[in-house]
Amino acid sequence: MEPAVAFGLVLREARKSAGLTQEQLALTAEIERNYVSLIERGINQPTIKMLFKLAGPLGIPPHVLVEMTERKLDAG
Repeated sequence: MEPAVAFGLVLREARKSAGLTQEQLALTAEIERNYVSLIERGINQPTIKMLFKLAGPLGIPPHVLVEMTERKLDAG
């Protein structure tokens, strides 16, 4: 699995666990909704700045999103 795909899956899981729609996450993070969709599908990869913007509304420290992605990659 590619890291971008793994991060997208992690982001989707975290967003749903937080009870947010893509639109709600985008509004709170002050980004475009379609960008959230592109990240979740593994098409786009977030910058460090974007990682911090996404983590805030999810209530998860950015490093935890990275650790979750690493675990997803290790699981295959």
